[in-house]
Amino acid sequence: MTRELIVLGTASQVPTRQRNHHGCILRWDGEGILFDPGEGTQRQMLYAGAAVHDITRICVTHFHGDHSLGLAGVIQRINLDRVPHPVTAHYPASGARYFERLRYATSYYEAVELVEHPVHGDGVIAETEPFTLETRRLSHPVEAFGYKLTEPDGRHMLPERLAAYGISGPDVGRLIREGSLETEEHGTVHVEQVSEVRRGQRFAFVMDTRLCEGAEALAEGCDMLVTESTFLDEDERLAAEAGHLTAGQAARLATAAGVRHLVLTHFSQRYTDAEEFGRQARAAGFEGTLTVARDLMRVPVPKRH
Repeated sequence: MTRELIVLGTASQVPTRQRNHHGCILRWDGEGILFDPGEGTQRQMLYAGAAVHDITRICVTHFHGDHSLGLAGVIQRINLDRVPHPVTAHYPASGARYFERLRYATSYYEAVELVEHPVHGDGVIAETEPFTLETRRLSHPVEAFGYKLTEPDGRHMLPERLAAYGISGPDVGRLIREGSLETEEHGTVHVEQVSEVRRGQRFAFVMDTRLCEGAEALAEGCDMLVTESTFLDEDERLAAEAGHLTAGQAARLATAAGVRHLVLTHFSQRYTDAEEFGRQARAAGFEGTLTVARDLMRVPVPKRH
């Protein structure tokens, strides 16, 4: 199964010749989560080799145009292509009127079930077998929420402990399924005796925010954090006024949270050298894997520890 981030656009409010309006898709096994579809998302998906059939959820952080104006086209394309499964849409409840306007911006035939799940506050918004999806409120001039995906913890079987208890073959599968196994020599053996916790993977998406408790909670312990980095550090005052992060702030957020792979995106059009965001993130002390996002790139989610 594939777990990767498909970057559709990396610009902020104004696109450039090299950067489309913001947007990305997280492919997580059988799910495809489209985050913040800005203008041009349909075309960027075509260039990236992503189809609307891949989309199972849409997550909108807030209703500024660079994060949501692509909704109209994407929703109509989902129906035009008759996607064979329901698509769930999460967005701030305070922006319901904007979602409604974008959903029905023009006339089209509705052939697919679009399930709306507005976000009213912090907490879990979806629980599935592969993951739990939760939100936290961010600090921006309009109501905004970030999203975090958490895979349930599993167990890693330890061959040497299985051998010590004389467990092998089909008995291993039965022990995993049932949680315990009766043996002649050792009595009841519980799965915890022959395995260790395999921590589930965690992914967070943090856009358009100042440093805040919500951003910290979303980033905590993530294998991959995708975060805005709209401004360079020398423009920290502008970032605070507009409700955004600098490269250094994003790096310090990730470092404090123990993030393994930091993906910086959502760059202001005022800067011509995006690699400077990476240099400033390193200077701020982030030592994990660092990606300065480019349009249409694919970034694998780190493998489990």
